[in-house]
Amino acid sequence: MKSSGSITMMTVTEWTTPRPTGRVQRETLHDYTLGELEAWVEGRGLPRYRARQLFHWAYQQLVLEYESMSVLPKAVRSELSETLPISGLVPVRQRVSDDRETIKLLFRTRDDHFVETVVMFYPDRTTVCVSCQIGCAIGCSFCATGLSGLIRNLSAGEMVSQVVHAARLARERERRISNIVVMGMGEPFHNYDAVMRFVAIVNDRQGLGIGARHITLSTAGVVPFIDRLAEEPYQVKLAVSLHAPNDALRSQLVPINRRWPIDELLAACRRYVARTGRRVTFEYVLIEDVNDDERTAAELARRLRGLLCHVNLIPYNPTPAAPLFRRPGPERIERFRAVLERYGIPATVRYSRGVEIAAACGQLRAQEEARSRRRRATS
Repeated sequence: MKSSGSITMMTVTEWTTPRPTGRVQRETLHDYTLGELEAWVEGRGLPRYRARQLFHWAYQQLVLEYESMSVLPKAVRSELSETLPISGLVPVRQRVSDDRETIKLLFRTRDDHFVETVVMFYPDRTTVCVSCQIGCAIGCSFCATGLSGLIRNLSAGEMVSQVVHAARLARERERRISNIVVMGMGEPFHNYDAVMRFVAIVNDRQGLGIGARHITLSTAGVVPFIDRLAEEPYQVKLAVSLHAPNDALRSQLVPINRRWPIDELLAACRRYVARTGRRVTFEYVLIEDVNDDERTAAELARRLRGLLCHVNLIPYNPTPAAPLFRRPGPERIERFRAVLERYGIPATVRYSRGVEIAAACGQLRAQEEARSRRRRATS
């Protein structure tokens, strides 16, 4: 592997317009806003207040079956069980890190695909990392999620269900979900409408009541939707997966850069800051001898100068997607961070949690799919 930001061993997937091969699964209780649920129950001849009862039991009591909703008549519980499932996800596997502070969840969808979610416990907060697609069309060279391409978008309800399952785990520790990051499998801006519906549902005070400022959407750089997000009423946070300071390198690491180069991306980020007054977080995976030298750090700092932002430096977490990539040593990581700080760019080193439980995006799903293929081959 060459230094100075050159990649020679990787075959990088070209970015194309995403073409899901599967259909979004819809129509669970978790898919509905409160207003929509009120209309739905009235349409079935039930009193309007039943919707608030359903919302309360689904999001404050966190139940996943109607039989637990003791406030409802038995006949209503039976009818709802037949017509409107609460969740579209079934838990398949759970892995807990050695320090018990990170839990990786794997779910099966109703159309037999797998979805990953990560719950992270910190002293001052509990964060759930949510997936928004099955697979991904972006094809970042260091990410396991995109190995199988994009299969389909997740519905808002499938995203909400991830948070509900995470909240049930948090409740076992007498904790509540305080933060959501849509940084799991998939590109949020390729599933924009469903993601914003998801935000509306989890933000509702009658339900989970998670503040919009505690919700972060992470994009690889789909520029038109950065501008669109700036116009939304929800004050969600924006994170951008940058990973390189120039087009030559970023186009190799993040192929969507060929469609929206860095100048266009950063211009959109500046418009976002001007419109919202909120800072942008840049995610930067540090890969040894690819994008981690001090000259690259200085180039990055010059690019970001004058922009209200924060840089999260993430030492590379090994994945099957890029077996030849390596994580830099601690001294090299610190030198990179120090260069940014000297230029006045605030930066934090954030080590990936749950490495031993395959908590990086797409890893557990890939393992489960391989296991399923082996079972089918021997059956």
